Amino acid sequence: MNVIRDDFPKDVKDFFKRLENYLETDLYFYGSVNRSDYVHNKSDIDVAIFTDNEYSTINRLQHFLHVKRNAFDKVVWKLNGTMVYGYKIICDKYINIKCEIAIYNNDFKEIILNEIKQYNTIPLYLSIILFILKTLYYTFPIITKKTYMEYKRYLFNDVFLRKHDTVFFLLKQS
Repeated sequence: MNVIRDDFPKDVKDFFKRLENYLETDLYFYGSVNRSDYVHNKSDIDVAIFTDNEYSTINRLQHFLHVKRNAFDKVVWKLNGTMVYGYKIICDKYINIKCEIAIYNNDFKEIILNEIKQYNTIPLYLSIILFILKTLYYTFPIITKKTYMEYKRYLFNDVFLRKHDTVFFLLKQS
């Protein structure tokens, strides 16, 4: 989960290696980037960073990405009854790499890694459905992003994991 894909273009690999070295911490890749349904130059690259000091890490990321503090949104999850807080930045607004970076306190590392590990290995039927869904969204854009996200959320939460207790909030900074 904290290994950069070999098939990333050189500039993408270099970016994540520089980021990892600059922050002096491991990057944890999750989501489709760890599965067969990842689509190069279309799917985003989801990265989680765990730290003892989120504000220091955000400051370092600000410098690395050349962004302002308000580029980071607050994230609140309710995972299995535990409230989890963190920050997220959608990087493709600022750099030429489609990625989202989430920053969490080390206190939440185990619970978050357990949550995202569930999404890294999926059954064949779900891979096939995701392939069709991504084809309809990326290749033949006949469904909207909202529809794509709703179907994807339904497939993972209701069909695959049968979970209804995970709540996620993204609080926009102003």
